[in-house]
Amino acid sequence: MGIIEALLLGAIQGITEFLPVSSSGHLVLMQKILGISEPALLFDTMVHGGTLIGVFVVLRRDIWGILRRPIQPLTGLLILATIPTVIIALIFKDRIEAAFQSGALLGFAFLFTAAALLTAEYLFGRPRARRPKEAMRWTDSLVIGICQGIAIIPGVSRSGLTLAGALSKRLDRNFAARFSFLLSIPVILGALVLQAKDLLDAGKGPVPGVEDVSSGIGPAALMAGTLSAAVVGYFSVRIMLKIVRERSLRGFAIYVAILGILVLTDQYITHFFF
Repeated sequence: MGIIEALLLGAIQGITEFLPVSSSGHLVLMQKILGISEPALLFDTMVHGGTLIGVFVVLRRDIWGILRRPIQPLTGLLILATIPTVIIALIFKDRIEAAFQSGALLGFAFLFTAAALLTAEYLFGRPRARRPKEAMRWTDSLVIGICQGIAIIPGVSRSGLTLAGALSKRLDRNFAARFSFLLSIPVILGALVLQAKDLLDAGKGPVPGVEDVSSGIGPAALMAGTLSAAVVGYFSVRIMLKIVRERSLRGFAIYVAILGILVLTDQYITHFFF
């Protein structure tokens, strides 16, 4: 992998991780279109770390507030919202991995994301009264957590579904976006821990599925991909915070709906990539 390719893949990761269009869905789609295998584990780990840096920089005040006073309602709400994701991921791990490999659910998942975004905007998007951060209940957190758990399906957007869940509970739009991005931190950290374990296992000797952790990717390409993911991820978070506060999510819904229709057309009619 060259530096230009690494920059491109890092940028795609940074954009799709936080915009409500599904990073996992775009990863599967690109693999099918370009006929490439999954990126080397080391590169994948590095670019995920890059996107995490972007979140840390944008939400540094929120994160510092939690670290300075960890025992507070927001901490408990974030932990509670993370639990359904962990449970769903453990129960459906094998099926989700199969969905990543085949891409069979991709078109339907994109359409599901579009429907969720449109429903959230048209039914709950701009009510007269919004509930502030202080009014968030544990049931709200649980609903958002279940939405995040559903989003482990490739093509279902994590940020999109958690935002839809928060808006459906009539939470303040700015807080809904910040809560969604804060909730991404334990998810990305968990993925990094699992990938780090695979890297350590691969370093001990041949392990099926993870034996080639770098695929010949040089240090320059690794750094380029990580930097690209961090910079683009930073701007993606800032842009999404502004969009959620001031604009509608309908544009993203239209995009993923068109993408879903194109994928289904290829899966069932043209068969160019699927």
